[in-house]
Amino acid sequence: MSDPALAPRNAVGGVVAVWATAFVATVAVGILVPEEWRIPWLLVAFGGVVLLSFAVQLWYGRTQGFIFRVAGSVTGALLLMGIISVGFGLAALIPT
Repeated sequence: MSDPALAPRNAVGGVVAVWATAFVATVAVGILVPEEWRIPWLLVAFGGVVLLSFAVQLWYGRTQGFIFRVAGSVTGALLLMGIISVGFGLAALIPT
């Protein structure tokens, strides 16, 4: 029989860490990658964020709420990356 965790780690920290990584990755792709290659690299970055989400939640070490934590991490990262990429798309429409 396993002992209950007396002081479990905070699950919100892992979700926010994935969101922060998604933000940094999206801004880096938007700034460093040419316009015609942004969408493929955003997909690669999102794939990395999904893998990071699984890794962080597995490191957390609790089975209760695992699916909800991963879903929250991935969904939030997807929305964040989508909003930022829309901003980069609109900025690309402005002639320089």
